[in-house]
Amino acid sequence: MPEVALSPLRQMVSTTPTDYWNDSCSLDELAYGLQHGAVGATTNPVIVLTVLKKSISQWQDRLHQMIVNSTWSENEITWRLVEEMAVKGAELLLPVFEHHKGRKGRLSIQTNPVYYRDTEALVEQAVHFASLALNMQVKLPVTAAGIPAIEEVTFRGVSVNATVSFTVSQAIAVAEAVERGLRRREAAGLDIEQMSPVATIMIGRTDDWMQVVAKRDNIDVDPSYLSWPGIATFKRAYGIFQERGYRARLLVAAYRHLGHWSELIGGNFIHSMPCDWARKANASELPIENSIDRPVREEIVEELYRKFPDFKRAYEPDGMTIAEFDGFGATVRTLRGFIEAVHELTGVVRDFMLPNPDVKH
Repeated sequence: MPEVALSPLRQMVSTTPTDYWNDSCSLDELAYGLQHGAVGATTNPVIVLTVLKKSISQWQDRLHQMIVNSTWSENEITWRLVEEMAVKGAELLLPVFEHHKGRKGRLSIQTNPVYYRDTEALVEQAVHFASLALNMQVKLPVTAAGIPAIEEVTFRGVSVNATVSFTVSQAIAVAEAVERGLRRREAAGLDIEQMSPVATIMIGRTDDWMQVVAKRDNIDVDPSYLSWPGIATFKRAYGIFQERGYRARLLVAAYRHLGHWSELIGGNFIHSMPCDWARKANASELPIENSIDRPVREEIVEELYRKFPDFKRAYEPDGMTIAEFDGFGATVRTLRGFIEAVHELTGVVRDFMLPNPDVKH
């Protein structure tokens, strides 16, 4: 029989150290990802809201059960729903987790974004989330309060996925916090063998912010150059991670074009791709090659560096202090979006708890 050609994503994970995760807790989308070599999955408030709207019929009975059989508030039910979606996704990934002895096959669940200023609340929720399943990974924001939380929960044995992150300095701060947590854990004689910490860079949101700045500040720049800030930032961070030997792996997320995938292949990091982008990648004829070591054209980096102070902040290892993370434009925009999604998700739950009496049901 003739050989069946590997899909591009399956080819990538089969021939390079680069991993692929499904950027959704949707069971149908995760099944597609597993078919094409995915070894992990992620979720956040926006994803949970999207999944719930697409598959409300799969969850409405469970929502009614929670409402009828408890006195939980709408906020408590909302977060129980988030947890149950994550646990179901983790169940699908459990065979991958067992095959890779805990180093892969995890489902990332995100802490409540309203806690971005509260280290103690982040730690408490992260430890709770990690207890939901053997293969749970916990997303914490790369904010001034998030960095000490990342260190502390790493010490407590939680595999973190640091999110709300767009810059080299944020990725380094995560890696250093993870190292401190791992060293504390090793000094206490505690096991780290199955831990798999991850530092995300949301490169599409890095690009988005530069585009906002270009429009806001009336900056004249070649429009094609604005597709490269996130890629350049990720390549810079990856080189530093390799040089310093950090034990956290980088993860690339937030796609805006296929170059966000094809320009970042071949290294020991992770692509977390929404299913729609995974399908686009698999339908493409882009080559699977070692592109991570291919530098972004010098003239692009130089012009971005010269015209955009925030690109310099994103690109340089010391571009921002930890205290400055919360005020970075991409951070503010992303936190606002995540918090708004939580409010909208809570509103969906409220409609089940208190259906509008003015409407016939």
